[in-house]
Amino acid sequence: MAPRLQLEKAAWRWAETVRPEEVSQEHIETAYRIWLEPCIRGVCRRNCKGNPNCLVGIGEHIWLGEIDENSFHNIDDPNCERRKKNSFVGLTNLGATCYVNTFLQVWFLNLELRQALYLCPSTCNDYMMGDGIQEEKDYEPQTICEHLQYLFALLQNSNRRYIDPSGFVKALGLDTGQQQDAQEFSKLFMSLLEDTLSKQKNPDVRNIVQQQFCGEYAYVTVCNQCGRESKLLSKFYELELNIQGHKQLTDCISEFLKEEKLEGDNRYFCENCQSKQNATRKIRLLSLPCTLNLQLMRFVFDRQTGHKKKLNTYIGFSEILDMEPYVEHKGGSYVYELSAVLIHRGVSAYSGHYIAHVKDPQSGEWYKFNDEDIEKMEGKKLQLGIEEDLEPSKSQTRKPKCGKGTHCSRNAYMLVYRLQTQEKPTTAVQVPAFLQELVDRDNSKFEEWCIEMAEMRKQSVDKGKAKHEEVKELYQRLPAGAEPYEFVSLEWLQKWLDESTPTKPIDNHACLCSHDKLHPDKISIMKRISEYAADIFYSRYGGGPRLTVKALCKECVVERCRVLRLKSQLNEDYKTVNNLLKATVKGDGFWVGKSSLRSWRQLALEQLDEQDGDVDQSNGKMNGNTLNKDESKEERKEEEEELNFNEDILCPHGELCISENERRLVSKEAWSKLQQYFPKAPEFPSYRECCSQCKILEREGEENEALHKMIANEQKTSLPNLFQDKNRPCLSNWPEETDVLYIVSQFFVEEWRKFVRKPTRCSPVSSVGNSALLCPHGGLMFTFASMTKEDSKLIALIWPSEWQMIQKLFVVDHVIKITRTEVGDANPSETQYISEPKLCPECREGLLCQQQRDLREYTQATIYVHKVVDNKKVMKDSAPELNVSSSETEEDKEEAKPDGEKDPDFNQSNGGTKRQKITHQNYIAYQKQVIRRSMRHRKVRGEKALLVSANQTLKELKIQIMHAFSVAPFDQNLSIDGKILSDDCATLGTLGVIPESVILLKADEPIADYAAMDDVMQVCMPEEGFKGTGLLGH
Repeated sequence: MAPRLQLEKAAWRWAETVRPEEVSQEHIETAYRIWLEPCIRGVCRRNCKGNPNCLVGIGEHIWLGEIDENSFHNIDDPNCERRKKNSFVGLTNLGATCYVNTFLQVWFLNLELRQALYLCPSTCNDYMMGDGIQEEKDYEPQTICEHLQYLFALLQNSNRRYIDPSGFVKALGLDTGQQQDAQEFSKLFMSLLEDTLSKQKNPDVRNIVQQQFCGEYAYVTVCNQCGRESKLLSKFYELELNIQGHKQLTDCISEFLKEEKLEGDNRYFCENCQSKQNATRKIRLLSLPCTLNLQLMRFVFDRQTGHKKKLNTYIGFSEILDMEPYVEHKGGSYVYELSAVLIHRGVSAYSGHYIAHVKDPQSGEWYKFNDEDIEKMEGKKLQLGIEEDLEPSKSQTRKPKCGKGTHCSRNAYMLVYRLQTQEKPTTAVQVPAFLQELVDRDNSKFEEWCIEMAEMRKQSVDKGKAKHEEVKELYQRLPAGAEPYEFVSLEWLQKWLDESTPTKPIDNHACLCSHDKLHPDKISIMKRISEYAADIFYSRYGGGPRLTVKALCKECVVERCRVLRLKSQLNEDYKTVNNLLKATVKGDGFWVGKSSLRSWRQLALEQLDEQDGDVDQSNGKMNGNTLNKDESKEERKEEEEELNFNEDILCPHGELCISENERRLVSKEAWSKLQQYFPKAPEFPSYRECCSQCKILEREGEENEALHKMIANEQKTSLPNLFQDKNRPCLSNWPEETDVLYIVSQFFVEEWRKFVRKPTRCSPVSSVGNSALLCPHGGLMFTFASMTKEDSKLIALIWPSEWQMIQKLFVVDHVIKITRTEVGDANPSETQYISEPKLCPECREGLLCQQQRDLREYTQATIYVHKVVDNKKVMKDSAPELNVSSSETEEDKEEAKPDGEKDPDFNQSNGGTKRQKITHQNYIAYQKQVIRRSMRHRKVRGEKALLVSANQTLKELKIQIMHAFSVAPFDQNLSIDGKILSDDCATLGTLGVIPESVILLKADEPIADYAAMDDVMQVCMPEEGFKGTGLLGH
């Protein structure tokens, strides 16, 4: 099928030879493209929008073949959420709680611990009512033991593939979005559990943690002089083994028990010798627990960075571990077999993922626990190989070869060994009845959910099948051919064929013309279908109005024909008018605006388009009339307002404007042509006089300009030094020839100078406007000291002779003056400076407080970070920047006197009565102008500007600096005005960083191997660990 523009031209080509009054039904049907050839499936690749008979590519392809019933819904099979036979139950990862999930699975598969927890009394009886469970509310465990009980019961007998541990995590107060140290979590939780169970009466419950996990060792110190042994007994729940420099687990254990020499400054005080002696110290293992937890210290503190890092080195370990060589008392059973390996995927200590490989104590099979997913290992073997290949290592160390029964891992951070026994557990741990009832209730809810999901799937499938049959039946009957037809929008047909959205009623209102029929320009978004298909659509889905053959609008077609013919004629008339404009006008003519003449063709075309309705942009390119509407619109936007033809020479009074530069005289012939297109345009024959009112206003304006020039000249002559800013008095160096100086606002002086320089462009200044320098009480807002320094840019000092002239030339609202007086009989006498009016201390204090708030409560302000190499460069290069910084100097700080600015040389009393404090926005705004002006900072080499807010922390600023200078946060040494910035949690406002401040950055030498940029982002966050959680008793 031909492109849409070609179809558009072909549909209206007949208009070139047919006059509007000759339009017939055949022309109307051609315009609506009724008899265009329909497209054929397989030949037409996509829908032809210019052809209402093209019904290909509207979404029918998914319905015309055989369809898998699973495509009729987006609901997963609920049975996928069901627990598989002979498998374990997973745990949902709540964000970053994979470290919790791994330990829960390890503890769950410790049968003795699980049995003991089941024996722990529960408050569940309060929840029970009669012989059943209250149906109206869910069970909420009250203690950590109850949470663990309920979780273990669900892990044992739930029908779900995975369960949600959010109740347990919430009870501990853990942050689900922050990954924590797994080893620290294990220690703290075991301590919390032991403390909780210590209150139980049943010894099997009370002592379970000690029985399972607690061993004992002694710190033994031997004096080399007398041989006396000193023992310090200590219990342990895990052995923390250093792995640096080792390749095998046995080497790590040997180092843990290694003898240490105490010599020199580290000598030992022997009680027997009563003096410091050389000695040896070592750890002796006295007893080992049933479950031996070996913590491999992969996460160590790096002194260079001040943060943790992960040691990604391989450590070899065997499935059978004989601990007898390491125990002091020989002869017992100390052979352990591996029962769990806890893995940390990732090269960094601050990111990654935790999983656990755990051995089922009953079947002897190994399982990989990865949050919700549980995978059974083949052949009852531990398989760690795939875990070691997931993360690339920077060191590229090759994995050592492992023999049978041994394994190597660079990601294992905890190994759990169980004491080997001859007999295997035969009887499964039984869930108590009250817990089983809770599990049964949860299973019932799960089954109800499965039934509900299955029913929803079935309904979706049934609905999809019915829709499939409907489409297959109706799509074949959609084409109209020569039979009666109707029009339906393409958008509705596409939504009817879209399975993802419900089909809405047909709405054809957007396609109607002003005559409530089908608009000819909307035919590109409509499709012609058979009356049979339309009847079914409207009966099933409703809507309207129905667009039959009677909906073809003859009035719109006739009007469009007229417009197209005028558009075609427009090019010829454009050339004719251009030729007429080149000729000299003889006799009378007509005034036409120059702007209108430049754009009359575009104005005519747009006017024709408006008469035709909202037509497409392409309609302006018919019959060779190539117009760029975008350019013409941009030209018209440059005008002050959008005007019709010849309205650009209308004055505000509706008459001919007085400016001859904006208009041009054209001949009668040219005006006649233009009037065909713009019959309502204003007409101004050449003999028409200009607007009399505008002439009067022009004459008055000329008189006003002359008056302004005269006023400006008089004022300049009267106040020459003030205008030229010469011979100005200064408060800090009071002139001897006068005891009185007057004050006006600097704003008044600047505005007055503007008027004197350009009196024809600026309005004359009539009033001094000193009220801006006073508070609402009429008191002065500035101290004598401030007017000599920071507030000096807000005021202008006036000589008494100048003040007399100002009073004559301007309206003075308030007189402000400062008088110098001599006080006392001493020689020399004390000089005081008294202001009239007096200072208002309360308003002055409010102004200062507001200024400080503005400096401390900013958002999106600019500061500068200056990178320096050495201290010499800091002192040499940064001094100018510090001087122009907005940071307060010592002098400024001294002058900030909140209790009334009590300056001994400036006698300003409170005036007796206590006044109410008022917020003074005008002074604040006035002061802000000065602040912005004085803080303007010139950026120098080695400096970068950053956008910051007062409430962001220093650590967040360090991250911005890292991106700007490629310096890691822990390598940054920041200072401002000699003050070191070190508190990462403090906000910039509290640290004294204000807009336009200059912060000095001194970078430490980068370390050889710190973690990737991901880790740098993490270490910027303050390490709070489990602070504030239930693990620490909160």
